[in-house]
Amino acid sequence: MTMVNQMKCACPKCLCIVSLENSILKEGKYYCSEGCAEGHQTIQGCGHKGCGC
Repeated sequence: MTMVNQMKCACPKCLCIVSLENSILKEGKYYCSEGCAEGHQTIQGCGHKGCGC
């Protein structure tokens, strides 16, 4: 059995790979930052260089 501990941020524009234990879980999806988790409604970008959002 393979355990996944990292995955792409669920934000469609973001290219970040996020550790599940350090991610923000919202509605069953894993995000790298509060900005991505809230759909960038009030927070622009995620704070990581070159991610695309």
